[in-house]
Amino acid sequence: MGEPLRIGMVGAGKISGQYLDTIDRLDSLRLTAVTDLDAGRAKEAAERSGARVAADVAELVARDDVDAVLNLTVPAVHAQVALAAIAAGKHVYGEKPLAATREEAATIQAAARAAGVRVGSAPDTVLGTGTQTARKAVDDGLIGTPVAATAFMTTAGHEKWHPDPEFYYRPGGGPLLDMGPYYLSALVHLLGPVVKVTGAASTPRAEREIASGPRAGQRFPVEVDTTVAGVLEHAGGALSTLIMSFDIHAARLPRIEVHGTAGSLSVPDPNGFDGLVELYAAGPDAAWTPLEVSAGYRGAGRGTGLADLAAAVEAGRPHLASAELAEHVLDVMLTLLDSAHDGSALPVTSSCERPAPLGLIG
Repeated sequence: MGEPLRIGMVGAGKISGQYLDTIDRLDSLRLTAVTDLDAGRAKEAAERSGARVAADVAELVARDDVDAVLNLTVPAVHAQVALAAIAAGKHVYGEKPLAATREEAATIQAAARAAGVRVGSAPDTVLGTGTQTARKAVDDGLIGTPVAATAFMTTAGHEKWHPDPEFYYRPGGGPLLDMGPYYLSALVHLLGPVVKVTGAASTPRAEREIASGPRAGQRFPVEVDTTVAGVLEHAGGALSTLIMSFDIHAARLPRIEVHGTAGSLSVPDPNGFDGLVELYAAGPDAAWTPLEVSAGYRGAGRGTGLADLAAAVEAGRPHLASAELAEHVLDVMLTLLDSAHDGSALPVTSSCERPAPLGLIG
C-alpha cells in the first residue's frame, strides 16, 4: 500500500459520522479538509480527524492536499459539487443518488472522462458480506435460473427521526430516490441491469410534520411521490417487484428475496453491509438454511466504496461502487417515475455491466 488517498469532505451532517469512522480506521484513507454550510459542524468533524476547515467548496477542491472529494451534500447539489471537484482535477465519491437528473449524471460522467478522474457513488453496502454472499449463491447456481425477486422498503417517513427532513420530500428525494439506490444496486448485482419498468405512484399527504429536534411541530410541503410501486424486467429475464414507501407505519415484508427454478434466497437489508443470507433449496427435505459468509468485505462500513476506489486507483483496475452503476440505477428510478405518471410500461435506455463479484476480503 502506498500513500493514503487524501480526502476533502463536503458536508458534515448526520451521515458524515459513519464515513469518518471508516476513514479513521483505514490506512488507505486520510481526511485532510472539511467544509460545511454550518461552520461549527465542519470544525467538529475536522478536529476529530486532524483535518483543516475550508471556507467553502471552491477552497476545498483547490487544496493541494486533497486527492479526492467526498460529497455528502443534499441530492439537489450533488452534481454541482461533483463538477467543481472534477474541474479541479480531483476524484469524486458521493452519496446517493449520483445526481438529481439524467442530464446531470451524464454531465458528471463526461467531465470525469475528459479530466481523467474517477467518480464513485454510494451505496457501497452492496460490497459487504450480505449482498455479496447472496450474489455468490446466485452465481453458483444454488437457486437455479433466477425467475423473480421482491424488494420492499416501508417506513412512516424520515420526519419521524430527522430534525431537518425537508430535502427528503423535494425533487431528488422521496422513498425511491432516497432508499431505492440500496435496493436497486443490490438487484443489479444479483440479477443484472434493468431493461424495462412498469410503475405506479401516489402522494397521500400534501404536508408532513417534523417530530424531533428543535423544530418539532413545524409542517412543510411534500413535493414528491411518497409511495412508489413497480415491476422491473432484468436483461436476463427475471422480474423484480418493488415497493418503496414513506407512508407505511408497520410491515412484515422481507427486504429482498430472489426466487429461481431450484430454490429461493432471503437477502438481508441492503441498507446494511452484512446480515444473514438464507437458502431454500427445493426438494423433499427443503427448509430455509443459513449460508456461511462467503464473499464481500468483512467489517465494511460507509466509506468502503471510497477505500475500494483508492485501491483501484493504485492498482489501475475499475472501482466497484462505480458511477456507471449509479447512473443506470438513477435512470431506472426516473424511468419508473415516468412510467407511473404516464401509465405505461417504458424501456430503460441506459445499461451497465453487472458489477464484478467480490471474494471474501478481510
